[in-house]
Amino acid sequence: MDMTMTAQEHKERKERSAKLLLLFAMGSMTMMFAGIVSAFVVSKSREDWMKDFQLPTAFYFSALAIILCSITFHLAKKAIQKDDRTLTTNFLFLTLALGISFVFFQFKGFGQLMDSGYFFSGPESNIATTFLYVIATVHLAHLAGGLICLLIIIYNHFKQKYNSSQTLGIELGAMYWHFLDFLWICLFLFLYFFK
Repeated sequence: MDMTMTAQEHKERKERSAKLLLLFAMGSMTMMFAGIVSAFVVSKSREDWMKDFQLPTAFYFSALAIILCSITFHLAKKAIQKDDRTLTTNFLFLTLALGISFVFFQFKGFGQLMDSGYFFSGPESNIATTFLYVIATVHLAHLAGGLICLLIIIYNHFKQKYNSSQTLGIELGAMYWHFLDFLWICLFLFLYFFK
């Protein structure tokens, strides 16, 4: 039996391991958000729960921005698989711009909440808005990781580390970004329908 591994087999094993690690990390993040959402559901029975709360309009724009991020990242992956470096660059930068706009709209949404008299802490706060801030802030922290990852991918792209036969970094970045997109849409819909 031949115990040597070809370069292609080694590459495939490395890619599988990296994707499995990312899936494990995404599973852990999902469990964390499930815990926060469960606490939100349990807390809804409290006497001081706010019943007439409306999500800030900026959160709708942030949802659109992150959906578009997912699309542009996917298109960047498809472009590099065709060795179209220019199109890949354009889509990566567009993804970065949309990711930054997501963050902008999240903070604008926080501002809209405060302008409406809803605060995270202090005497004017209540448990419902505190949960909203916690959910959005934790998602923003994960998105910050996604933006850092995207900057590294852009850097590596300019160092010409990606081509049609080497797309692992962009694939992992796209997987994570799709996860962030899916997670925010689920959280957004949950907050919209389960007030």
